[in-house]
Amino acid sequence: MTEAVVTPDGRFFFEGEIHRAAIGAAGVRVHKHEGDHATPAGLLTLRRVLYRADRVKRPTAMVLREPISPDDGWCDDPRSSRYNTRVSLPIDERHEVLWRDDGIYDVIGVLGWNDAPAVKDAGSAIFLHVARPRLEATEGCIALPLPTLLRVLERGLTAIRVLP
Repeated sequence: MTEAVVTPDGRFFFEGEIHRAAIGAAGVRVHKHEGDHATPAGLLTLRRVLYRADRVKRPTAMVLREPISPDDGWCDDPRSSRYNTRVSLPIDERHEVLWRDDGIYDVIGVLGWNDAPAVKDAGSAIFLHVARPRLEATEGCIALPLPTLLRVLERGLTAIRVLP
């Protein structure tokens, strides 16, 4: 396992390098809840990589890589049986749209959080994704500038340990 470490001050340690990362606006929490804007503490395994093939070439990674399409979403409705899973849109449940204009989901590392199985209200859609230009805080994800994100995936990232 090739693991990165993320600290509550947004440092991303990987293979002897230190990068800046954006984390949740509410910081890091051991007890994550849906909508709390916190990044969950713990070991988050990289499950797969999703990407927009119309914007970026297929990333190199140690996990399954899948292109997304305009009808891809992620259910973040804790009342749904599809909570914390990728879904085809449209759906009636609350969800995130993965095909975005702002580019932050051009590359998405799906991180293993609350998915084996998903527990109601324990948090959903925890991703490693592209950071906004000034590394603005996320809603709970971890975000890196696109060149850094592609480089760590190419170098074999398989998990992120988020320190409390």
